[in-house]
Amino acid sequence: MARTKIHVGLEIGTSKICMVVGEVKSDGSVKILGVGQSKSVGVRKGEIYDFPQVRACVKDALVKAEDASDVEVGSVFLAVTGSHIQGLNNRGSFRLPDGEESIEQDHVNEAKEIARSVAIPQDHVYLHHVIRRFGVDGYEHASSPVGLSGKTVDADFHVVHGIRSRIENQIKCVREMPLDVDDLVFSPIATAQVALDREARERGALVIDIGGGTTDYALYLDGVIEATGCIPVGGDHITNDIHLVTGLPFSKAETLKVREGDASGDPARGVGTAKVVDEKGFSDAEVKRQLLNDIIRQRLEETMRLLLARLPSGAMEQVGTGVFLAGGTSLMRGFGELAHDVFGRDIYRPEPPELSGVQASFKDPQFTTALGLIRYAQIVESERAPKRGMLSRLWPFSR
Repeated sequence: MARTKIHVGLEIGTSKICMVVGEVKSDGSVKILGVGQSKSVGVRKGEIYDFPQVRACVKDALVKAEDASDVEVGSVFLAVTGSHIQGLNNRGSFRLPDGEESIEQDHVNEAKEIARSVAIPQDHVYLHHVIRRFGVDGYEHASSPVGLSGKTVDADFHVVHGIRSRIENQIKCVREMPLDVDDLVFSPIATAQVALDREARERGALVIDIGGGTTDYALYLDGVIEATGCIPVGGDHITNDIHLVTGLPFSKAETLKVREGDASGDPARGVGTAKVVDEKGFSDAEVKRQLLNDIIRQRLEETMRLLLARLPSGAMEQVGTGVFLAGGTSLMRGFGELAHDVFGRDIYRPEPPELSGVQASFKDPQFTTALGLIRYAQIVESERAPKRGMLSRLWPFSR
């Protein structure tokens, strides 16, 4: 009888550090046992710049997660992001030797190896090799073509890679807890595990996870991953824009953004003045609501159009399901209307499926990536072949 398995996901973000402990039961259902969250200090645009502070924040999230779940955490699936991470598609072709017409597993493996061997910068390492589809004599197949007749077998991969030193720093931070790293997962790929079901992938969907310092995305067309990437812009940049234009302290600019801001562009929502009451007895902060909304919308629209320009030409015309918004900044009022204006597609927010033990607050879109790590771990476990090739080249698994 299959046993239950406990997995832990860790996201080290610009605004927050989140650790989630999940139990995958024998029937495949998932129960969230506990969540540990800490304010993030020492992370900029998704990357560590103050190691001791980040280490302390991760330790705080670990203690909270262990207390909440009553589980001693030994290893984690770690989400990574940053503008240095790149995704690309590559196809490998292998021609069968003369006299051989039936495709064997060795032939498929040769095609896969060719597809995986993408030239990347010397200071980069691979994060993911995601199989997209196979082909036989130019005809595409969704599954392995072993046993079919043909002369040429193709394998199509989505390859994700990033700068070794920046990834090593995140691994080192986790190992000093001390914890092992089961696997590294590019954040939007983790987010997609929760945001999209099989039908959404088949019809085409775009996942956008916009946090404090980055905007990550993953595009799925015809059931397979088409593009991934990271733009080093997030909610903190909106706050900084408000700070620069109005002269308000950063903390008050953040409060105004969250409590009063609206990105829809609707003139009716820009009437009057937005005010932040100072709890320490200093003068209240006031900004014209239309000015506040214009600052927010301009930054978000610029970011969404940057993302749109990175997608393959004509890709959005193939998106039948729509756009899924996740991350803390996706909670901005009017963001859905703005995203619809930019992408011209239906807008959704991910709903955690088939879960138990989830606190109401954990269903918030800002936790989607951490929850997606548990789903990713579940898939890896079911395949019984953890993708640890990249990690073995970075760090030994024994402490």
